[in-house]
Amino acid sequence: MSPKAALLNRIREHLNERLERLTQAARDAHAAATDPGSKAESKYDTRSLEASYLASGQAKQVDDAADAVGLFATLTLPDFDIDEAIDAGALVELDLEGETSFYLLVPAAGGVTIEDEGREITLLTPASGLYRKLLGCKVGDSIDDPDALITEVA
Repeated sequence: MSPKAALLNRIREHLNERLERLTQAARDAHAAATDPGSKAESKYDTRSLEASYLASGQAKQVDDAADAVGLFATLTLPDFDIDEAIDAGALVELDLEGETSFYLLVPAAGGVTIEDEGREITLLTPASGLYRKLLGCKVGDSIDDPDALITEVA
């Protein structure tokens, strides 16, 4: 199994675990929102309203997590040659003011950090400004804000 395929499996495991946790939290929030004990005792009591807002937010997170799990179920990550431009699926190593950071350009689950071979890899989506700045760049290119040098692309 290639290193990127192993990384992709770790991401899938992480997203599935996250979906399970969020699903349980949504069930708990829904139970709290519909519990007879959370009914308002006065016109100023907002417990049931707050519980329903929480349940709604939790349900949205579950939907987003389920979408990400679905996307990653069939996702493949291409390998990049050293002289290729960065595109979706690239694993990018950046030197950020002397610190090494790793980013994987993917379609969903932005902001998730995965531990892989002793490195922390942050998932970037097209909604991220850094994702958009990296597209089309190559090893040796610099970007601004943050000031970084692209040291490797895989």
